[in-house]
Amino acid sequence: MNLGESSGVQRALDAVRNSALYKSVKNVKFFLALLPLSWLILFFLIPVMVILKISFANSVFGIPPFSEVFKWSANNIIEITLNIQNYLNIMGDSYYIQSFINSAILGTITTVTCAVFGFAMAYGIHCVRDGLRTPLLLLVSLSFWTSFLIRVYSWINMLSAHGVVNSFLIRIGLIDEPIRFIGNYYMVCIGLIYCYLPLMIFPIYSALEKIDKSCVESAWNLGCSISRTFWTLILPVSSSGLKAGCLLVGTASLAEFVIPELLGGSDSLTFGRVLWMEFFNNLDWPMTCALSISIIALFVIPLFICRDRERERN
Repeated sequence: MNLGESSGVQRALDAVRNSALYKSVKNVKFFLALLPLSWLILFFLIPVMVILKISFANSVFGIPPFSEVFKWSANNIIEITLNIQNYLNIMGDSYYIQSFINSAILGTITTVTCAVFGFAMAYGIHCVRDGLRTPLLLLVSLSFWTSFLIRVYSWINMLSAHGVVNSFLIRIGLIDEPIRFIGNYYMVCIGLIYCYLPLMIFPIYSALEKIDKSCVESAWNLGCSISRTFWTLILPVSSSGLKAGCLLVGTASLAEFVIPELLGGSDSLTFGRVLWMEFFNNLDWPMTCALSISIIALFVIPLFICRDRERERN
């Protein structure tokens, strides 16, 4: 075998090894992606499909309190009975429409406010020296160490008619009667912002960590003002974290039930409270499922579509 033939054989062997290595790496990536994919299918896709099926059923007295959508009849024929009246009631009843509008307004206000304060706090943590970043991040995450209900009840303890704030203001003579802080949409917004602000801070801070401080200093040395540096350098780099935070806070605040129930009044009609009343008070499972599918279609799906389009552009 001459030198040319030996080199050709060696290149063929290298090609086979590289191909086998590529296939093995590809298989490893496939199995690594299989676990989160299975998790999403098992705990998200299948429950949503079950909810979708129940939303087309009729509400009945019994266990379970809804009729069957798919029935086996004679000669192995499947009968499909779809009830769209639940969706027609949602589109035609001002009670449900108003709850959607109120939830959308609360979610928008909460998301925008958390974005403003969360960006300021994340950037402040990013700018301090290295030794202080970990303690500050620990303080931000400290609220998650306490039960969600306890955090909400702490606001009730402070701002109720006989709470700490009213008692202090009456004692120092500023007011004669307690101020009604709790029982309105303003208090619901404050509770939502307080509880979901960390969900905005962490993604923004993670994105800000990609910024090299020397680049910011170079921009200042080249004559860029602080505002121009922010709009042309800091904000574009951290936009991915800002979008992720808005997605987390927006979707979490839309269907929130505990905060509107405890801090809002009887007139604070939100989507989460409507779901609770339909499921537990009226025992109308099909209507509850139809409301859940409607909120997914109206709010969650457009958010994911916009996110996918943004990825395609990038």
